Amino acid sequence: MSIVQDIRTAFDRRDNALNQLLLLNVLVFAALIVLHAGLTIGGVGGYYEPVLRQFALSSALPVLARHPWTIMTYAFTHEGFFHILFNLLNLYWFGQLVREYLGNRRLVSLYVLGALAGAVVFLLSYNFLPAFRPGVGASVVGASASVTAIIVAAATLLPDYTFSLILLGPVKIKWIALAVVLISLAGINGGNPGGEITHLGGALLGFLFIKQLKAGRDLGRPVQAIGDFVGRLFSRRPSMSISTTRRPEPVTTAARGARPAAAPGQPHPDEVDSILEKISRSGYESLSKDEKQKLFRASQQ
Repeated sequence: MSIVQDIRTAFDRRDNALNQLLLLNVLVFAALIVLHAGLTIGGVGGYYEPVLRQFALSSALPVLARHPWTIMTYAFTHEGFFHILFNLLNLYWFGQLVREYLGNRRLVSLYVLGALAGAVVFLLSYNFLPAFRPGVGASVVGASASVTAIIVAAATLLPDYTFSLILLGPVKIKWIALAVVLISLAGINGGNPGGEITHLGGALLGFLFIKQLKAGRDLGRPVQAIGDFVGRLFSRRPSMSISTTRRPEPVTTAARGARPAAAPGQPHPDEVDSILEKISRSGYESLSKDEKQKLFRASQQ
């Protein structure tokens, strides 16, 4: 199977969001490397910077107005091997947790909303805060805002989940998330204040996303709706409604007062009640991984 076919297969799968995000970042990085090398060999390396500006988010509002797509493309663009390496490692480690507990769609929502939140904080800072020298053009690239949103979301959802780190041993992810935020705050005084300020926007979004989700509000629904719409536009297969693709379930006579059966893939109402009672007695953190998954699936009904 060719490389192109492998890539197409990865993007055709519906349950592969984490790998698709990783692959998309790698593909953009590889394409820019090849382009830069080709321009340099051809003696026109100076044209690379104008190309990169088509992907980087600029703090100058007139530039942003001419390149509105950069409010998202910057989050898939990296410069330097270690820049992309650390971002993708963190995306893989923490993205697995988010995907396991919240599903593929919410992982993508977190990535997109984290990028948007980082972009908004970056633009506001460089246009209105004196410390960031308003009027002086700056630009930012990298998935750090999205990745930070996912890190903080995972830590907010599962604060006592433990990663085993080299040299440090077992560390709860809430301390890892706190360290990421503190390092970003400290980095504002360094050589990349724009990049660090986007991290803080992503961190705030990740925290709010989980808090709102626990309260029954899914901030990612607009992202999911747009994704569904775009998917239908570019789908090569004719769309079919659920009613035409599912065989009707047989109707059975239930006893008066009996609770309705659970929908396919959803927990039974009695299970949900039991989980909610456990939360009222012992708190959310007392739930097992399976119980948390059932609760989130029930919230999607």
